[in-house]
Amino acid sequence: MSNALDLIKNSLATFQTGVDKDTLAVAGGGGGDWVKRLSIKGGVFRKMAGGKEVGSIEDRYMNVVIVKMAHAASRTFYDQSYQEGAKVSPICWSSNSKTPDEDVKNPQASACDKCPNSIKGSGQGGNGAACRLSWRTAVTVPGDTSEDILQLVLPATSVFGKEDGGKWPFRAYVQMLANHNISAKSVVTKISFDTKSPVPKLLFSPVSAVTKEAFDNYDAMSQSPEAEAAIKLTVFQADNPVPELPKFSGPTGGPAVKPAVKPAVKQDDDAIPEPVLRTTAEEPAEAAPVDVSDVIKKWASKKK
Repeated sequence: MSNALDLIKNSLATFQTGVDKDTLAVAGGGGGDWVKRLSIKGGVFRKMAGGKEVGSIEDRYMNVVIVKMAHAASRTFYDQSYQEGAKVSPICWSSNSKTPDEDVKNPQASACDKCPNSIKGSGQGGNGAACRLSWRTAVTVPGDTSEDILQLVLPATSVFGKEDGGKWPFRAYVQMLANHNISAKSVVTKISFDTKSPVPKLLFSPVSAVTKEAFDNYDAMSQSPEAEAAIKLTVFQADNPVPELPKFSGPTGGPAVKPAVKPAVKQDDDAIPEPVLRTTAEEPAEAAPVDVSDVIKKWASKKK
């Protein structure tokens, strides 16, 4: 079978640029472990394919081009503990961080801003919110001949905040580009770990403009099924029905609300940051613009 598939892939390589929307839809709406990702688990840039790590970069920064972005943050809420290697279904989620998606069987509230799980301090130990917020993006490494489109899921700590020393959190960075009439896919962006943060947190800064030829290529990539799949919130749903949580009335007799259930640990390595010990206090001083070919060469291939 593998030999036949290899022959088919080789035959299609000259004219098929990606998986069509029909195939993606039947495969599961464009989600799943087969989506290539750029993970920041453990404070390291990790290239993931087929749900497995296939390469990593030890540097504290790398250059990318943001070819597509979700138009809003998303939310996911779990009521079960994380287990290494096990898939756990969220019981509530939102693609726009405003209201639960239509396919949620047991919405925790009519709107996210009314949900007790989205309140700051509702998370484990009173830290953060029990319902985790993240932002999905599709990036590519400039100069990489494979032209892979990688899903990069940004935790809330990498999304919101203010500029600091010429570096911005994601939302503020995109707003800065828009204020200067620059599209995100028109510029090579440096993403770097904030070494002062106890959890993996990315900051963004502009490096250089892309060429006209490169822009046309990135624009085409932004319209591909792979880019669309990268920015779409697709959740794993178990076959078993979600149990209905008990309801109670508010203290003033208002609409019934469901109690917050605090997850014991993280469910998404990228969407929920984890503590990481640092051996260096500051990021090395910036030198001349990095040659993107050097970045590509630093992908450390993993042994099968």
